[in-house]
Amino acid sequence: MTDLPTISHYINGAAATGTSTRTAPVFNPATGTVAKNVLLASTADLDAAVAVAQAAYPAWRDMSQARRQTIMYNFRELLNARKGDLAEILTAEHGKVTSDALGEIIRGLEVVEFALGMPHLSKGEYSENVSTGVDVYSIRQSLGVVGIISPFNFPAMVPLWYFPIAIAAGNTVVLKPSEKDPSASNWLAELFTEAGLPAGVLNVVHGDKEAVDALLVNPDVQAISFVGSTPIARYIYETAAKHGKRVQSLGGAKNHMLVLPDADLELTADAAVNAGFGSAGERCMAISVIVAVEPVADELIAKIAERVKGLTVGDGTRGCDMGPLITKVHRDKVAGYIDIAKADGADIVIDGRGVKVDGDPNGFWLGPTLFDKVSVDSAVYLDEIFGPVLSIVRVASYQEGLDLINASQYGNGTAIFTNDGGAARRFQNEVQVGMVGINVPIPVPVAYHSFGGWKNSLFGDAKAYGPAGVNFFTREKAVTSRWLDPSHGGINLGFPQN
Repeated sequence: MTDLPTISHYINGAAATGTSTRTAPVFNPATGTVAKNVLLASTADLDAAVAVAQAAYPAWRDMSQARRQTIMYNFRELLNARKGDLAEILTAEHGKVTSDALGEIIRGLEVVEFALGMPHLSKGEYSENVSTGVDVYSIRQSLGVVGIISPFNFPAMVPLWYFPIAIAAGNTVVLKPSEKDPSASNWLAELFTEAGLPAGVLNVVHGDKEAVDALLVNPDVQAISFVGSTPIARYIYETAAKHGKRVQSLGGAKNHMLVLPDADLELTADAAVNAGFGSAGERCMAISVIVAVEPVADELIAKIAERVKGLTVGDGTRGCDMGPLITKVHRDKVAGYIDIAKADGADIVIDGRGVKVDGDPNGFWLGPTLFDKVSVDSAVYLDEIFGPVLSIVRVASYQEGLDLINASQYGNGTAIFTNDGGAARRFQNEVQVGMVGINVPIPVPVAYHSFGGWKNSLFGDAKAYGPAGVNFFTREKAVTSRWLDPSHGGINLGFPQN
């Protein structure tokens, strides 16, 4: 163990060890072995990184937009050219198959490209002669040091949702990635330095709750961006807001797919498999519940089961369809829901335990799992399982399905599969969810729209990237201006009337 590589922090444009000697293991999920260790920052280490970002802020804020955009463009070109190298890191530490890793990076690249338009996106407004000789205009300015806390399931894409927009707007960043797969963040920061980013503008600090709490309370941190489970998202939001910070806090999900009787079941089955089992179900936008309006359930289940038989589960470097889960603890927790489903009366259509894999038998494997006739009172239905588990709930009508979705505590993503345009239009209007797909199973918006859910899937009102991201990482200042000409004069102590 002591001979394994240790992942350091990245502070002030270089690797940094800090003062803490605590570490955590980083596994290769496909082999079940510890591949590296990662440093876990102390409060002092985190505060030191914030101080570096604070010191770097004035010069970065005051750099011309033209120069900042040149650096952003260089970063975009380098990331696009070397995305294959980053995909290998994601596969090695997260376990997702290489094609999925590349897809994650490309979606992150979209946000980098969106941030290239920051000079236009951050323009203010101007009103001339609102009163005689008086003009009013608004400008958008950066915040200062911002903190980002990103999850294990998208170690490249979620940081890329945030720091390109934050940096392009003139802020400096302290990024605290998941300690389960930390290397991608260092790689991105090093690449940005190569692109010309000044030291201290993007810093990466690894750690656990101690580092997170230090980031939430540090008075020099102006804003916090987070993606993770609902209980932690609530904690992040409440703690950071209590300490006077802006907060983007995206929580968990239980995403439903409503299937109407007129749906194309071939397309629907493809979508259900892709959205339910891609990335081993470790997606906040994964479809985990199919709400089947009878009489389609039996036929749809048969088509899903047929497709699952053709999937290969195994090492992500071997061209498989689905990789392992992130850790043994998480795999065991997800697998435990199979026993819960059985005890609660569900039919186990496909049991993913003991799946034949193309890979090391010690990897953290669980194959695609399918339940039918799931009770809405069961933990299988209520919990965010975050694994390759797909549940079928049968309903008698569109209205019953809609009511079921709207009763959920979550409101992240949903989808409807139908060939009825009127039903789809009604659904998009009536469903209480932040992101809706119509015959699209994972409706993650493109970079120039914003990502975020409703209810317990989002705390506060600040969504990620797109226009919401620009607004979050900048603040408006209104200026009322009058330039006096030589003829002006006189004193009037009354309240201004014009």
